[in-house]
Amino acid sequence: MELSLSKLRSVLPEGGLFGGGGWRYSPQPLRLSRAEARQVMTLGHPLAKFQQACDLLYRRSAADKGPRWLAPLLDAGKPEWLLDWQRDGRTAGQYPRVIRPDLILTAQGFAMTELDSVPGGMGVTAWLSRVYAEAGFDVLGGADGMLEGFRSLLPNGGAVLLAEESADYRLEMQWLTRQLGAPWEVVAAEAYAPDGRDAYRFFELFDWRSVPAVESLAAAAAADGGSCVTPPFKPHLEDKLWLALLWSPSLKPEWEQVMRSGHLQRLRELVPFGWVVDATPLPPHAALPRLDAHSWDEVAGFSQKDRQLVLKISGFHPSAWGSRGVFIGHDLSAAEWAERVLHALDQAQVQPWMMQQFHEGRPIEHPVFRDDGSVEMMQGRVRLCPYFFTNLAGQTTFGGCLATIVPMDKKKIHGMRDGILVPCVIG
Repeated sequence: MELSLSKLRSVLPEGGLFGGGGWRYSPQPLRLSRAEARQVMTLGHPLAKFQQACDLLYRRSAADKGPRWLAPLLDAGKPEWLLDWQRDGRTAGQYPRVIRPDLILTAQGFAMTELDSVPGGMGVTAWLSRVYAEAGFDVLGGADGMLEGFRSLLPNGGAVLLAEESADYRLEMQWLTRQLGAPWEVVAAEAYAPDGRDAYRFFELFDWRSVPAVESLAAAAAADGGSCVTPPFKPHLEDKLWLALLWSPSLKPEWEQVMRSGHLQRLRELVPFGWVVDATPLPPHAALPRLDAHSWDEVAGFSQKDRQLVLKISGFHPSAWGSRGVFIGHDLSAAEWAERVLHALDQAQVQPWMMQQFHEGRPIEHPVFRDDGSVEMMQGRVRLCPYFFTNLAGQTTFGGCLATIVPMDKKKIHGMRDGILVPCVIG
């Protein structure tokens, strides 16, 4: 079973599916081992429980019933009205209902570098899954797993509120909603006036000032019998910082209290060790775990050999999505690395940053079309993005998985013109 380039181009919706450009096509999906596929497809429930645990730890801290330092750390730089909503008791049971981890395929297995609750790529993954399934491939999630997963968020349909900041994803979401039918439509978030419909919030909360109706939407989502709006208005759940806090020694007993040991162990096997970048001086006898450094100033001066590290802005900022606020230590000069670390320290009180161990993707070979339709083999590295959907009954299901394969010289793996996008199969 193989697809031709002409066939793929002929079934691409008019105007394409991605506003920022295209990608390279392949005649074949990415093949995963049965064990790899099983690991990916069963992640939804543990990740949903992790997000619920994050929310519980935050709420306990905000109510002075848990570590008092946690909520102020996550509140940094966020407006008071949003902090009020995420602490409001009426939102206690509201969690993101689309879950997408970023999984780097390494020589040792998977490394989870992000957990996105407002992800792009849903329409592209749905289209690719259908096209490759119709060509005879048994894609993970099936031909319509993504569509049915998204439908389950709001069974009666609703408005997809897409802000200009997310304009690159407008074409794919318009295609997706057309497949779901008339009760669904993509609406400009900036012009939306709440009309009682359920809504999918396709804008991150750092962009709230561009959406005049945002506070009304939050109120409607919290009201008894009000419209359903997902993801919820909880900016702390859009922070990357939780992946570093998972490793915080002082939170170890808290995590063990709020999560099942099996789920916690599974997450720690996936998530690279991480740190919150904090300018607070350490006691003379203390050190940053695993870094063998007494201060972040020392980390800023690490040699290239020692800086197999990734510095990331945590969230609530325009550069916190699309890999724009991600800096790989050994890919920078010593001066650039020091500048980035010191900048993160300067911002720590108003814009949290985190750092993670860098896990390199293992090399693979995959066929790719040249422009003339012939096929060549490309050596590259892989990021997997499985999508999970939680329905109104709280059941989390797997919808599909997008593989992004980029050339070997790329350290960051994300959608790009010279990258390949394909669904996945077992084989």
